[in-house]
Amino acid sequence: MVKTPTSPETDTLSIELPKTIGLYVTQEQFAALAAANRDLELERTAQGELIVNPPTGWETGERNCSVTGELYLWWRNAGEPGKVFDSSTGFILPNGATRAPDASWVSGERWQVLTPEQKGTFASICPDFVVELRSSSDSLKSLQDKMREYIDNGAKLGWLIDPQQRRVEIYRPGKDVNVLENPAELSGEGVLPGFVLNLRRVWN
Repeated sequence: MVKTPTSPETDTLSIELPKTIGLYVTQEQFAALAAANRDLELERTAQGELIVNPPTGWETGERNCSVTGELYLWWRNAGEPGKVFDSSTGFILPNGATRAPDASWVSGERWQVLTPEQKGTFASICPDFVVELRSSSDSLKSLQDKMREYIDNGAKLGWLIDPQQRRVEIYRPGKDVNVLENPAELSGEGVLPGFVLNLRRVWN
């Protein structure tokens, strides 16, 4: 459902958009929509199509919290290198899309060279590390497309975690996707040295 104000002085009208109809917005319009609908997670494709993601169920929320919490603990214990972000953070990728990974990290070196304008409401950067956690309503193909988009736009490591199948797809630049079946843990490799995610809480 998209809420469109008819004018600043009138009530809000609600319309139902069939899935076959796309709603396209500029980056400026997207920023205004996001500011007016903070209870929704909005994304924008490189072509400008608006994507509205409803709030997650409790199981996905709990899993997201576990992943982000472990990433945050690594960051604190490693001396707070770079910046860690949760699922509510949107980034404007080099291709023009605005995406919000479920968890992400940007190196300090890349973050520090951004101008104040590039650090606006949505930072104009693709995180070095991204995580997408599949919920029961997520299309696997759409998440796989997002992971490839992250890598194509500068991400150095990406994890697509699928609790339904207990499967993880690992994405790296210039390499084939590595699929792990029911792994016990994941390594941040050289991108996040020393970061190990225990998947016990994610699988449960």
